[in-house]
Amino acid sequence: MFLKSFSSGMAKSINGLVTALGVFAAANSPAMAQESFPTFLDPNDTVFLMIDHQTGLLQAVGDTTQRDLRANVTALAEAAAYFHIPVIATSSVPTGPNGPLLPEIAAAAPDATVIPRAGEINAWDSEAFRAAVEATGRRTVVISGILTRVCVAFPALSMLDEGYNVYAAIDASGDVSEMSALVTTERLAAAGVEVTTTFAVLSELHVQWDAENAPTMAGIYSRVSPGYATVLESFYAERQ
Repeated sequence: MFLKSFSSGMAKSINGLVTALGVFAAANSPAMAQESFPTFLDPNDTVFLMIDHQTGLLQAVGDTTQRDLRANVTALAEAAAYFHIPVIATSSVPTGPNGPLLPEIAAAAPDATVIPRAGEINAWDSEAFRAAVEATGRRTVVISGILTRVCVAFPALSMLDEGYNVYAAIDASGDVSEMSALVTTERLAAAGVEVTTTFAVLSELHVQWDAENAPTMAGIYSRVSPGYATVLESFYAERQ
């Protein structure tokens, strides 16, 4: 009788311990720790991070053309300015061979914060860059950069680990080859980064055409997609 009661008590204790450990593990798992974010970008909670879009590094890009890359970067900067989204740009040793930031960024988003780095490969390791992001109070980031496999991937994965909602604008980024870009894209997607394109980012922010935003957004879309520009030309021609 004593043994039966003892065994029953031990079983209950073990079951209770297992349950407690399970609750603790679930509460501390990445899925539980991750904040809840909306399905689409919220302009009021988004910050654009433009990492190492430098003239020297641009020459190493082989998975896209310089024209397309510069157009997509410019479009993101223009959209950020239009929707009042902070832009934080950073450059790695801009006085060295990597060169200065693309001038299109400052031209399209004159209020952008620019953080030069002294050598940190992962931009998120830069205290000044981290402080600038945290100062916005925003938890959704859209990252683009050169080179994708490092300048985009490293901070994206680091910020994902810290609970940020991370988007990677792949076609506003550049890598040395299509294979390198593909491998990096798959790595980011597998980790939980929202891999996306410039046109998709624009559309998520835009939400709906109206008389006020149509001229500005039509111009930005046309920059990204020359084919779409012809659609708009036809539309405006018909209305005249």
